[in-house]
Amino acid sequence: MKRRLWFWQALLLAAIFGLWHVATAPDLLPPIVWDNPDRAAFFFGEPLKMFVVIRDWFVSGEIYPHLWVTLQETALAFVIGSLLGLAIGLWLGLTPFASMLLDPYIKAANAMPRVVLAPIFMVWFGLGIWSKVALGVTLVFFIVFFNVYQGVKEVSPVVLSNATMLGASRRQLLRHVYLPSATSWVFSSLHTSVGMAFVGAVVGEYLGSARGVGYLIHMAEGAFDINTVFAGILVLTVFALVLDFAVSAAEKRLLVWRPVQGETEPQL
Repeated sequence: MKRRLWFWQALLLAAIFGLWHVATAPDLLPPIVWDNPDRAAFFFGEPLKMFVVIRDWFVSGEIYPHLWVTLQETALAFVIGSLLGLAIGLWLGLTPFASMLLDPYIKAANAMPRVVLAPIFMVWFGLGIWSKVALGVTLVFFIVFFNVYQGVKEVSPVVLSNATMLGASRRQLLRHVYLPSATSWVFSSLHTSVGMAFVGAVVGEYLGSARGVGYLIHMAEGAFDINTVFAGILVLTVFALVLDFAVSAAEKRLLVWRPVQGETEPQL
């Protein structure tokens, strides 16, 4: 079943690139489709030229220093933002008074468009990687925080009461009740956080940097090189999928107790 699904997914991807190639190749379409065929390639790029750009990047090695910087920024933002979201989410979930006290401030900070903080972070941390990491952390933190907070609040009162009656200490409740309840919520948030960490890194590079894939995209956009812009986007997308796959693998390993979708409960 999985192989068949992969086949259809690969076929769909090939169809998308095929349609893109046909739509932007003046020689393959009658003049009636585009009044000026060259405009399609200018605005939407050409997939074959995009792949040539990616090949040249990797063959020449030009992409590796930029990719390494972007991956560093993404990984640091992802890890720091996730740990902060986990710790503060647990703390507020287990401390009702602090939760009520900080609730309006957390909602106000979450409502703020964090991208506008990028120039401030550049003033504080400079044009190096840490200004991009700080922006990525602000994007990742709230996703993880709200999921962890909700996971703690969703703990079954029956399980909690039974554990308390059996003499479980606060630390044991945290380890054996609250954390397992929040774990599935945490991993569901991490899949979204991967993309947001990339957003923080790339937007920061786009606004001010001398290295990184976002910097390459910004320079290509300034030169109206749409093929290089799409090449950078595709490279970032592939590496985001690789990181998301790593999160999925960790989720499978740590959540072995959770039933797989489609499996039925054993009959007693």
